[in-house]
Amino acid sequence: MEMIRANVVDVIQNRIYPAKVYYDTHIREISESSRVVNSGYLLPGLVDAHVHIESSMLLPSEFARMAIQHGTLAAVSDPHEIANVLGIGGIDFMLNNASHIPFRFVFGVPSCVPATAFETAGSVITDKDIDKLFSEQKLSYLSEMMNFPGVINHDPEVMKKIAVAQHYGKPIDGHAPGLTGEALRKYIQAGISTDHECSTLDEADEKICLGMKILIREGSAAKNFEALWPLIERYPERVMLCTDDLHPDDLNCGHINQLLRKGIKKGLDLFLLLRAATVNPVEHYQIDLGLLQPGDPADFILVDDLRNFAVRKSFFRGITVFDRNGKEFLNLEKSIDLSVSKIRRHSSGSQFNVSRKSYPNRFGATKISVSDIEIKVTSDKMKVIQAFDGELFTHQLIHKVRKGVIVPANVETDILKLVVLNRYQPAKPSVAFIRGFGLKEGALASTVAHDSHHIIAVGCDDDSIVTAINYIIDIKGGLTAVYDKSQVYLKLDIAGLMSSASGEEVGFAYETLNKTAAQMGCTLTAPFMTLSFMALLVIPELKLSDKGLFDVKQFGWTDLFE
Repeated sequence: MEMIRANVVDVIQNRIYPAKVYYDTHIREISESSRVVNSGYLLPGLVDAHVHIESSMLLPSEFARMAIQHGTLAAVSDPHEIANVLGIGGIDFMLNNASHIPFRFVFGVPSCVPATAFETAGSVITDKDIDKLFSEQKLSYLSEMMNFPGVINHDPEVMKKIAVAQHYGKPIDGHAPGLTGEALRKYIQAGISTDHECSTLDEADEKICLGMKILIREGSAAKNFEALWPLIERYPERVMLCTDDLHPDDLNCGHINQLLRKGIKKGLDLFLLLRAATVNPVEHYQIDLGLLQPGDPADFILVDDLRNFAVRKSFFRGITVFDRNGKEFLNLEKSIDLSVSKIRRHSSGSQFNVSRKSYPNRFGATKISVSDIEIKVTSDKMKVIQAFDGELFTHQLIHKVRKGVIVPANVETDILKLVVLNRYQPAKPSVAFIRGFGLKEGALASTVAHDSHHIIAVGCDDDSIVTAINYIIDIKGGLTAVYDKSQVYLKLDIAGLMSSASGEEVGFAYETLNKTAAQMGCTLTAPFMTLSFMALLVIPELKLSDKGLFDVKQFGWTDLFE
């Protein structure tokens, strides 16, 4: 049996006291002491209540290794990104990779694969597949139900999926940005229990009053903590914290502990804040994770103080899985090859992450030419997608153009060309125009394009866009920036979504790509993250799928020209 002396932060009893904690795999005794100790504070392990591991571009095992350094010991993970590419095989890959890791992964069953019928799907997951995953794989919840129109209108296929989750007594996660009134009431009454898409207090208040629990999201692109933090004291038992989508450079810097830091700076009550990061998600998702109580599994963290929450040590089932002053003890699966090539300069740019192992992928796109993305103006009014920094929402703008000409991108007005190309089979690209990226030259392209993960690109000229897309096809998935007649790229060898490299290596590569985008004039904080959501047809207002321009509010196609 081991013993650690520290100040125990008891989130259940709302008290802090010096103690000796005796543990092996479980906490056997907490012996309160009258002597004040200066050896840090013990907290329950933190929980990310909703995250897509794939958005970190890391394997689950590597995500865990990074997250425990910031005190996160559990993640409620929706694997629908890889499921959209590889189906049930992708889910199995995630489960197998995570199965031997000293970290609590709480995987859900994707409810919307594909997210809509308005894009070419990589895979399809039916209600029968969901039943199989619940019964055989023992998954924990039904992941975010993005097809809220289907729920509201009682679409038979959607309702079958919900019924399967209810049969197994599983929580059902929601996804209903901006939904209000009677439509929201119907959505919640169908059994949807959470939402992580709120961006205003009014929206969150209404959803909570109708029975939902709200997950305050602070990810790489969507950042809602500033708007929603008062919920933690208003509704202390109905709020959780999550990241949703967190890129590797941000994960290098911090995780849920960063939200604790922000909350303390706002003057939030410590115990209510910690409750949102520990007790609430553990109880809602029935997570097998200790809460620093006698008899609980020995899952806890040691932090320096209760202001910055810098993690000194992390413990999982009594094993030290992270020690800042010693070494990391987290043992990765022996089958995982995390070796990467050294960064090399070529005439074409910088190359990162040359995989030495074969991983699952699906890629059938064929290369395109400039003529494939030329657009001839058929009216003097053109619809333009307005993107915003830190938001997944877009607006629709109307831009004046000259009828009968081929319309190019215009860096002076920041109206750039947006292209989506089917990654699964040869197809003609979809083309639209977008404002908000600020690029002055070159192009960006990626296979991280929610949710079907086709190739998406934005650029200032057709040659750069075509070069970027065709290079993505050559490497069969990843991110690239075409700039000054060179390319910087990160190959994502797992389903075109994740890298087999280390978190530090991927984080450095991704940071380099972002810096390159900034050199190209991009004004967005996370340009590749923002780009990845420009094809997501379930978040308003105007988006582009591989099949054409889509009006999310009307939930149907719309013409590029009025």
